[in-house]
Amino acid sequence: MSEKQVITFKSVDKFFYLHHQKTLKEFVQAMFMRQKTLEHVKALEDVSFSIAPGESVGIIGRNGAGKSTLLKLIAGVSQPSKGQVVVEGRVSPLIELGAGFHPELTGRENVFLNGVIMGLHEDYIKEKFDEIVAFSEIHDYIDTPVKYYSSGMYMRLAFSVAVHVDPQVLLIDEIFSVGDAGFQSKCMKKMNDFKKKGVTIIFISHSTPQVQAFCDRVLYLQDGKLTFDGPTEEGIALYLKQL
Repeated sequence: MSEKQVITFKSVDKFFYLHHQKTLKEFVQAMFMRQKTLEHVKALEDVSFSIAPGESVGIIGRNGAGKSTLLKLIAGVSQPSKGQVVVEGRVSPLIELGAGFHPELTGRENVFLNGVIMGLHEDYIKEKFDEIVAFSEIHDYIDTPVKYYSSGMYMRLAFSVAVHVDPQVLLIDEIFSVGDAGFQSKCMKKMNDFKKKGVTIIFISHSTPQVQAFCDRVLYLQDGKLTFDGPTEEGIALYLKQL
């Protein structure tokens, strides 16, 4: 390929060890009875693909297929057990919104904390602060500790911080339940703005109409294996047929 790829997976495996016993007593008993104490669980197996700059790619598959694991590898919060993952550009993960928020700090303080965690300079956060708050629609509560926020307020502020990072690669995992219908519509408009600007977008959703409307291509995962990589409509038809 002549065009430089933004994301490349080369023969990637990711596995975990599942502990069957929750306490030391249960573990000792299992050892004595010669029962299994650890189980090797493969979340991804021999996954290879490339994504070009500006592509909008949907990742589909049943629960447990490996979709979120794949996104965490792209985000850099997890490493492959085998193979290679290469990601070029600034990544903004909308995976676990608000994971970096501190409940005792105010919304204002958390905007700056989360922004710094995402690699933003303090001056940039100051410049974008009013825009972030306006998008989140929680002006009256920005100086209140976030432990007093409703779940909707908390998620709206987290989403607003994440989308003002000016990303080159945007990772989206089932986050369009944020807020009411009006706010969800605003979120989708923001995503379409990113798409028009040429941001590379990786989108996980169980809503096949959303994936079909938003993505040019899909990756279909089954039991950790990539079984389809191609046009959105064709991939969704295969997925629905096999459900």
